[in-house]
Amino acid sequence: MTAPTSRQSESIGRFFERRAAGRPDAAAVVWGETTIALVALLEESRRVAQGLSELGVRQGDRVALWLPNTPAWLALYLACARLGAIAVAVNTRFRAAEIADIVGRSGAQVLALWPDFRGVDFLGILAEVDRAALDRLEAIIAVEGDAGPSDRLHGKRLVGYDALHRRPPFERDHGDGPAGSIIFTTSGTTSAPKFVLHDHFSVTRHAAAVARRFAYDAPGTILLQALPLGGVFGFSQMMAALAGGARSVMPATFEPEESAWLIERHQVTSFNGSDEMVDRLLAGRPGERPFPSLGACYYASFNPSLDAIAAEAEARGVSLSGLYGMSEVQALFARQRPEAPLAERGRPGGFPVGEGYGARVRDPESGRLLPPGESGELELSGPSLMAGYYGDAEATARAMTEDGWVRTGDLARLVGDGSFVFETRLGDVLRLGGYLVAPAEIEAHIQRFPPVDACQVVGVQSPLGPAAVAFVTLRDGITFEESAARRFCLHGLARYKVPMRFIVLSEFPTTTSANGTKVQRGRLREMAQRLIGG
Repeated sequence: MTAPTSRQSESIGRFFERRAAGRPDAAAVVWGETTIALVALLEESRRVAQGLSELGVRQGDRVALWLPNTPAWLALYLACARLGAIAVAVNTRFRAAEIADIVGRSGAQVLALWPDFRGVDFLGILAEVDRAALDRLEAIIAVEGDAGPSDRLHGKRLVGYDALHRRPPFERDHGDGPAGSIIFTTSGTTSAPKFVLHDHFSVTRHAAAVARRFAYDAPGTILLQALPLGGVFGFSQMMAALAGGARSVMPATFEPEESAWLIERHQVTSFNGSDEMVDRLLAGRPGERPFPSLGACYYASFNPSLDAIAAEAEARGVSLSGLYGMSEVQALFARQRPEAPLAERGRPGGFPVGEGYGARVRDPESGRLLPPGESGELELSGPSLMAGYYGDAEATARAMTEDGWVRTGDLARLVGDGSFVFETRLGDVLRLGGYLVAPAEIEAHIQRFPPVDACQVVGVQSPLGPAAVAFVTLRDGITFEESAARRFCLHGLARYKVPMRFIVLSEFPTTTSANGTKVQRGRLREMAQRLIGG
């Protein structure tokens, strides 16, 4: 446990310039056949900053980045930081209604996009956006691709990225530690996503801490930057790599075959991703040890059907360790130690990454802090903590404790050695028989029932009180009987944990964010409640 940290630091621009000065010729980003040094990336960002300044971008203004991975994303972000402007990270999967909400509520003055990336007509999607949502938008920047013959869209100025980075360098630096730097969107209890704002302080301090703990400052470290820069997972990794001096091999998006080829070609030493990304990467390369260059790799658990992925990777020569992060404290907040036994290092959660980071667990009902081994709501502190929810002081106040820790909304337990284990979202916790029960405990047992391929357990209010309902997908060619599943559970679980219904689905409803694909447990709860009544 630790106290919140005073928010004082240098600007993002000065932070990276200081690091670039010690390695002026070192490669930072590999993009196709092009290798870019951090010095060159910073120089391009100064020119882009001048171009943005001429478009009217000033300190505190917002610039939305609706882009896949590209060096231009990094240059635009660093340019915004130099101007004291705030970058708004936008998922490339978002479409008209989502773009209208994010651009409108953030008040973005400039929007950058790749017009025809992967054959998607992004300019056409933007043309479908309600014009009222674009009232404050002054210009649209077309990065890569073809912007088309017109120099205006929706009455807004349309500018090619090439015109920006040909400008003379913007030499001043209007960023500082407490100034806003980047906004990530995150889902909450309301229909509209919250805007998580990070300042220069949280980005630079966290980047330095992650670089040290993940050894991105070790000579010869080569990362696969397949995680999207527009999500907090990919952003945190990229900032740490730049801070530590690691070389990042960056595809535009994660494609398993391309990523496998890049690992082989560039002898990549480190890979971070979701459990699904790891599974797809291994599936595309047969053999006992398909990626011998990889050292310690880390993964985030999003898909319950892949809970054995760490063991499967281990059998193929890839060492995986669990992670924990969230937009409010950035990704890579905690990691399991790669030297630990598989049963420990494969768990989500871990040890906070640096000095000044802290984790504690509180009983959500009594409010008392809990000792190791007892499950409750995870609270976090440290230099990676958000500045707040942009434009929503009330939501910020609700998320923070009186002493400055953030309430994560996650169920976790302390281990006693300084680490913690993430169990589930607090909203997914079941209260059964008077006890708090993590759905994963029931799911793990049900997945041992031979017909079941994957399982999701949710809670409902039945006429008899709180109860569990299990949704399952099945293995091919095996008959499933609900009564047999119930008997299997009664044999291995306390009676109050046994689901009252087992519902077969062809697949679980999912949603895809910049950080990975997740099961929509809320939709499952709604389905279960309709079926059960009560």
